Amino acid sequence: MARPVMKRNAVWVFGAVTAVLLAGCGGPGGSGGGSDELVVSGFSFGAEEFEKTVVAPFEEETGIRVTFDPGSNSDRYNRLLVDRARPDVDVVLISDLFAADGEREGLFTDIDPGSVPNRADTVEFARDAPGQGIPYTFTLPGVLYSTDAFPDGPPTVASLWDPELAGRIAVPDISATAGIPFLIAVAETFGSGPQDVDTAFAKLAELKPNVLQFYSSTTELLSLLERGEVVAAPGLDLFAYDAVEAGRPVAWAPFDRGRVLSYNKAEIVEGAANTDGAQRFVNYLLSPEVQTRTATAFSDKPVNRAATVPPIMTEVSGGAATDPGAAGYVPLDLDFVGANRGAWIDRFAREVSG
Repeated sequence: MARPVMKRNAVWVFGAVTAVLLAGCGGPGGSGGGSDELVVSGFSFGAEEFEKTVVAPFEEETGIRVTFDPGSNSDRYNRLLVDRARPDVDVVLISDLFAADGEREGLFTDIDPGSVPNRADTVEFARDAPGQGIPYTFTLPGVLYSTDAFPDGPPTVASLWDPELAGRIAVPDISATAGIPFLIAVAETFGSGPQDVDTAFAKLAELKPNVLQFYSSTTELLSLLERGEVVAAPGLDLFAYDAVEAGRPVAWAPFDRGRVLSYNKAEIVEGAANTDGAQRFVNYLLSPEVQTRTATAFSDKPVNRAATVPPIMTEVSGGAATDPGAAGYVPLDLDFVGANRGAWIDRFAREVSG
């Protein structure tokens, strides 16, 4: 018996940038045969634009009817856990950390390499990423800064501890996307390497009196930067796109030490009713045409090397926008982070932000 098709929801895309879940329709726990229905689940931000830019053209091209189901990473992940015996989703587009958790939990299944030929045209980290799913977009942690305060170039990680910046910096909460990458950058800068988090936590505790705000809201951070109350803050490159395009005195630069990237991954759910359609959708998502459209529509940096990015991406992010590896970026060590993230969140609240 076919699963009931959820009513298409339009609410979504990346936060300042992006992730999507598509969920499939058809018989529960099916063998993955040729259903003409697919359920995709993804991020709430930019959902309506994602449906126009990605979903509708896929439906027209393939004849597969797609139901799009947006939500936060945590809400969608928890629903997968609850519904694992009878999943109602075929494709999940989700952040790297949640994807790794889901793979360890057995929520996802392998993607047939022969079904995704577009993967061969992706940048190295996406082509060689371990696990079951495939990265389809990425973002770059670094430092956002006021060009009025730093006319001669960006601050370094170590310079955030400069007494002259006391009360004029913001730091991401560790649960924010830039939070763990900043922890790694501090470990690289002051410790023995990226896993020396004890040194990093000690340095962040030392920095605490100088921090105007530990932020989780991008809107709030940009407001502080544009008003000049904050002159430097670790954050994602895409946060700067609109401000730079509008001519405001804000810029972004990669960390000088400890460059790790974050990415979103396309996963196929274990027990999905339409695995054939799901694999077709993942390959479509990796195509240069779709990657170009999503880069333009909501600032998703593409992994396909043949995709074209809008000028603001290269203006702000430089060559890392199209070749992060050449710019010194590597993916997070998801096994290391996954094993320690819960303890780090508690420790950050206790020793740093509390």
